[in-house]
Amino acid sequence: MLKKIFFFFVDTIQSLVFAASIFILLYLFVAQPNQVNGRSMMPGFEDKSLLLTDKVSYRFRKPQRGDVVVFKAPPSEPCAEDECEYIKRVIGLPGEMIKVQDQKVYVNGQLLIENYLPDDFATNPGGYFSESREIIIPENQYALFGDNRSHSRDSREFGPITLSFIVGKALFIYWPLSESGLIPAVSY
Repeated sequence: MLKKIFFFFVDTIQSLVFAASIFILLYLFVAQPNQVNGRSMMPGFEDKSLLLTDKVSYRFRKPQRGDVVVFKAPPSEPCAEDECEYIKRVIGLPGEMIKVQDQKVYVNGQLLIENYLPDDFATNPGGYFSESREIIIPENQYALFGDNRSHSRDSREFGPITLSFIVGKALFIYWPLSESGLIPAVSY
């Protein structure tokens, strides 16, 4: 009887170690959970929403305009020492010319139509993207803006983000349950 209990205990420990190993590998290399903190991505993402971030797809393709991405805060941000992560939308791609003018975004001289934003949302310039200043996004960098532009600290303030800072693509909202589902693709 004691032998059966011992083998049951050993089998249980082995199963737990195996499951934990699989979880750690998935977390490190495939996907990770993230929490939206603040109002910068409203109305699409509420404060405290939980989402799953795909860490694999950008190894095979580059981020596209409209993708919602998770990235490490740039060194200029106060929380960079704590390795905090931001959630924003890709607006400008490498080599493109971006301009914020009259509360609108222009890409290569063309107005960017952002149907996912309410009509009353305005894009104000920041310290980096000042009014009517055309910025060419450097190679291997991306302009990332929050959807709720009046409540977002993003590339308009700290400039484009290098691809190596991007953790992955936000893929799936799983909390709150009423909002759960795949994050819709955006077309321009």
